[in-house]
Amino acid sequence: MKRIKISSETIGDVFATLTDENPKTAKVFYSSLPIEGKATLWGEEIYFRVPVPVPKEKGRVKVEKGEIALWVESPSFCIFFGKTPASTEKEIRAFSDVNVIGNIEGDEGVFKKIKQGEVIRLKKVSQLQK
Repeated sequence: MKRIKISSETIGDVFATLTDENPKTAKVFYSSLPIEGKATLWGEEIYFRVPVPVPKEKGRVKVEKGEIALWVESPSFCIFFGKTPASTEKEIRAFSDVNVIGNIEGDEGVFKKIKQGEVIRLKKVSQLQK
């Protein structure tokens, strides 16, 4: 399984594992790394535009805490760490369809520390890194 490192000044390094739910999207995303962007906060979601246009693969609106995804409508990397303004009492929901590509390793709550506009860097993790 491929892994990525998500870094910022506030949180340091957090790792995520890519899954096979949307393999084409994950492959295109991974091959485009490294990427960086400025965080936009939408409830307990962080997103920022990325140069990875992908078609909807197995898009869905309902997501889980700790999932990472690419937003299809306006290619953006998304980190879900809690409820968004579109969420219901029982579900975490994205604004519109996202292609889920992986999961945060460990406590996704660390992303609550990220500030609007903070630079986030995404990099590939080599097999030797832990």
